[in-house]
This record gives sequence, C-alpha cells and structure tokens, in this order.
Amino acid sequence: MKNVAVISLGCDKNRIDTEHMLYKLACAGYAVSDVENAEVIIVNTCAFIESAREESIDNILQCARLKTTGKCEKLIVTGCLPQKHREELKDALPEVDGFLGAFEYDKIAELIADGNGAEAAATANSSAADGCSEFCAAENCGRILTTFPHVAYLKIAEGCNNKCTFCTIPSIRGAYRSRPVADIVREARGLVADGVKELILVAQDVTRYGEDIGASIVELLTQLETTGADVIRLLYCYPERVTDELIDKIATSPKIAKYIDIPVQHSSDKILKLMNRKTTGAAVEALINKLHARGIVVRTTLMVGFPGETQKEFDELCEFVNRAKPEYAGVFAYSKEDGTPAAWLPMHVRKADKIKRVRALGKICTEVTREFNKSIVGKKIKVLYEDVDFDKNMFVGRAEFHTPEVDGLVYFTGAQADVGKFYEVEITKSDNYDLYGKCTEVHNEDEFTE
Repeated sequence: MKNVAVISLGCDKNRIDTEHMLYKLACAGYAVSDVENAEVIIVNTCAFIESAREESIDNILQCARLKTTGKCEKLIVTGCLPQKHREELKDALPEVDGFLGAFEYDKIAELIADGNGAEAAATANSSAADGCSEFCAAENCGRILTTFPHVAYLKIAEGCNNKCTFCTIPSIRGAYRSRPVADIVREARGLVADGVKELILVAQDVTRYGEDIGASIVELLTQLETTGADVIRLLYCYPERVTDELIDKIATSPKIAKYIDIPVQHSSDKILKLMNRKTTGAAVEALINKLHARGIVVRTTLMVGFPGETQKEFDELCEFVNRAKPEYAGVFAYSKEDGTPAAWLPMHVRKADKIKRVRALGKICTEVTREFNKSIVGKKIKVLYEDVDFDKNMFVGRAEFHTPEVDGLVYFTGAQADVGKFYEVEITKSDNYDLYGKCTEVHNEDEFTE
C-alpha cells in the first residue's frame, strides 16, 4: 500500500473535488499521508487569478524537490491549472509525472498506477464543455471529508454563465450545469447519516441553481430541510437573483442559517457595467437593507482597482460600505487576466494605488464588523463547538453567522464541550473579528436563539 498526499488549493468547490479524489484513492488501496511521508503527491490547483496560479506553481515546485530529497516517487498535478494550461505545464514542469484537468478526477488511481496512458485517455474528455458526464459521476461517489466531521460543503452546480469581464471561470469550468435535486438530496442524506450537521451549499452561482433543469434554489432548500441537517448555509449568491421568495425562505426556516454570501464586487454603476454585472449600486444597497430587515447577516466580496476606477468611484464604494454595513467583507485588488474582456479596457489602475485602496477599504470593513460584533455583546447565541485554543484556554466554535475559515469565531469557557454539539453561549466581549463568552447550557433545540 502506497502513501498518497493531496494538497488542495483554491476554493471550497476545489476542496470537494479533492475529497472525491481522496475517496477514489482509498478505494484503490492507497493510504492518505502527509507530504513528507508520501510516495505519491497530488497538487489540486487553482488558476482563478495570477496569485492563485503562483501559489499553485510554488507548491508544485516544493513537492518536486521531494522527488530527490524525500520519499516521493510520483508527482501529479490536477484541477484548474492543467485544465487551462496543460500543454504549457508539460513543457515547463518536466518533474511532474501526470496532469488531470478539473473533470478527470475519476482517472486519478489509473494515472498513478499506469502513468501517461491513463493521462492520454483522460485528456480526450478534458474540456469543460464536454466534462459534465464525468463531473456528475464523480459527484455521486463517496468523499473523505477534509473539514471537521460535522461540516461538509455541498456542490450543487458546476460552471458559470455570468460572464463577468474580469473572470476566467467560464473558460475553465464551462457553462452552468445544475446537479439534479435528487442527487444532491441523496448525497446530503448520506453526509448527515455520517454525522454532518452543517451543509454549506456552493457553486459558482448558487442562486442560478435549477434554471437549466426546471428546478430552483428554493425548491432545493425545501428538499434539503428534510435531510436531518441542523444548519444549511448559502454561499455565492448573486445579488440580482436573490428574490423575495428566497429571502423569505432563509428568514423563516429553522434549518437555514440567517446568513447569506453575496459577491457584490462594487457599488459604482459605471464600474458594475464595465464588469458586466447585472445590477446597480442602488439595487444592491436596497437588497442588503432588505436582508438586514429580516435579520439576515450579509457577507460580501469587494473588488478595488478595476480598470476605469478613479478616486471618485472608489469613494462611492467606501460610502456604500458605510451605509449598507455588510457584516463581513473580503476586499481584493483587481487582477488582469489574459483572455478576459477587462484586460483590454483602458485606464488600468497602478498596482500601488490598488494596494492603498485595499488597505483603506479593508479598514472600513473591519470597523463595520467590529460594530456588528459589539452589538452581540450581552446576548445569548447558539454556538457549534469545534476546537480548543490552548493559549487562550477556551473552547472555540462558530455562530450561525460564521462561515468556516472566512468569518470570525466564538471563544467561550465552560465545564466541558463535545465537538460537533451546540451550546448556548452568553457573549461578554468582542474585538474586530471574534466574540468571547461563557457557556450557559447545551443547546438541543432545532432553532437558533435570538
């Protein structure tokens, strides 16, 4: 039995692909190992923007060194990077023993065992447009979770039709394809049966779900409510597709977290139009206000330095954040990507100015989060316990308004706590990102406390 290590880079959707691949490898008799002790190393890559590609290449090169200094016998590169740049990678990285694109994970065990013959067979089915059958088949196989055992990401669709001018995803992942409702529900039931309590729905555009198969995201949520999951969380919801029906579903369901992730990107109508976004700043602000009125916490992403963004448009974005007050926001600088329409736009912003704007807007967003956290002090909230911080000598968990690894945490004291159980915690203080409190009781009810 050979030891295999997998390094998973990029988004949560890539993480799910890694988990399916780990299951395939386990079924083929491989043992999961750390990188230093692995005879086979797989790097599952991201190619979304330049920094992601650089991270992927750096990891590949670091692992390549282990072929001479460690136990590594084979190095395989998978995912979005070879999906888009396979031929260039073959020439540039002779240390790599095989490449598989984003829709070829079912070939992984064969590639490790047989080498280039399996890769050649996989390449014949490697395009995003033709990869739907392989993708759907992979989604129906098992997974080895890389999250806490009580949390799982659930991919509900693949590809994207939005064609934002800055984005490479459609050229890598292809057109939008929804998974059948029955397949998703079947997988969800299996995850819950294995101990998962929180399902996190992901896709390039969660709110577009079902339009190609005669279904809808609200219909899917209704079905997922019957699976036994305690929490269902929605990420990557495009603002123009967040309907009143969806808002009402989130606000009234005892199973759905009162939380939504909507990638806004900007508030200037000029910049939104250049981005080919299908909304306006006023509409986005009205949506956030509507969500807040229903008690729903908002996470968003904001992009600065897009071509044509002057100080005026940047100031508009800062003012928007101060008014709308999304509780959580990730701020990113525009990355010029070859082959995208935005790369051809005039008035590209200098790198130094983009960095300054990221920092300035980041400070505003941090202050909004700090104010939100301060508003929780004195309340009792339901917390899912996950870890221990030995330096702080406190338990660590998440509230329903915390997505793993991107939002804050809840640190709390108590007599004891079991991982994966809910506890009622009285919040006594807060800081810019996290909450602190004391456990008052184990929480067994289905609904979150107010």
